[in-house]
Amino acid sequence: MENVLVARNLKKIYASKGVKYTALHDINLEIKEGEFVGIMGPSGAGKTTLLNIISTIDNPSAGSVIIGGDDITKMNEDKLSSFRRNKLGFVFQDYNLLNTLTIKENIVLPLALSKVSPREIERKVKNISSSFGIEDTLNKYPYQVSGGQKQRAAIARAIITNPALVLADEPTGALDSKSSAEILQTLSDLNEKENATIMMVTHDAFAASYCKRILFIKDGILFTELIRGQSRKEFFQKILDVLSTLGNTVADM
Repeated sequence: MENVLVARNLKKIYASKGVKYTALHDINLEIKEGEFVGIMGPSGAGKTTLLNIISTIDNPSAGSVIIGGDDITKMNEDKLSSFRRNKLGFVFQDYNLLNTLTIKENIVLPLALSKVSPREIERKVKNISSSFGIEDTLNKYPYQVSGGQKQRAAIARAIITNPALVLADEPTGALDSKSSAEILQTLSDLNEKENATIMMVTHDAFAASYCKRILFIKDGILFTELIRGQSRKEFFQKILDVLSTLGNTVADM
């Protein structure tokens, strides 16, 4: 399998009033096509900083980030804008759906911005809404549907362009336990059946147990990794063990 994401010697330094703080220390990581990778670590470990850099929201102080063969650290803003739209899919905790647009309009927005033909848009939205079981919500507005339905719509929007990499930031953080499990299974099915490459940042061990591999960050450094080679229940326990080593408590998780 080819590498979808390669980060080399990634460093991020913040400076304020003459004081410097290093959030990431020479991070090196690879994510291959078809992987479902979780990023975990204590609060302040650097998870969000890493996600922001990979998602092109922030720039590294040093190092390179190559996604689908393109070095995003060498792109200007115009190229980055096009790259985000065509190569990356985003799933956020708060859905980021536009309340002035219907669910269908939210889902197809990336295609409309890329000037895809109306016929192709209709074909894609029909297929994806059927796969996600949200056909009945297409003509409703986000404020008219449940949190789980909104997150399904957000995932549909994220993958409708067939991105090289889907980035999920605490995708179940705003959901109840039943909806969380359904969304996590949706992401798992997307990975298994569509070979989607997913990187998910989460503090939740239950959510992380759906991943195939987990990278743990501590103090801006890659601390260790776990590869799922057993049942999800056993994997969940191993995640708890590592998080305990990192200094988290069960209450934190």
